[in-house]
Amino acid sequence: VAHTCRNVQYGWLIRNLHANGASLFFICVYLHIGRGLYYGSYLYKETWNTGIILLLALMATAFVGYVLPWGQMSFWGATVITNLFSAIPYIGQTLVEWAWGGFSVDNPTLTRFFTLHF
Repeated sequence: VAHTCRNVQYGWLIRNLHANGASLFFICVYLHIGRGLYYGSYLYKETWNTGIILLLALMATAFVGYVLPWGQMSFWGATVITNLFSAIPYIGQTLVEWAWGGFSVDNPTLTRFFTLHF
């Protein structure tokens, strides 16, 4: 992010468009959900559940792309997520070790999460 803002021509504009565009996109998603609630689309269980899964995937993508790379909270967030990974039977421990990139949450962990966002 710092590289894009400092070294890429109009990088500051790219960053701001990305952030504001994402916010506008979420507003549109919430309006779409509200419209679905108003018109009773939740009665179509399969379609509604597919939409909920897409919403959760969208929120997870936004989380790993925005919340995690910034500040000390990012280490807390990465720790929480990887601790949730460890609860998955059979592959949980392997997922945690891959995500951490070592024996603790550090910059490689945040880099992996930021990469998953893109």
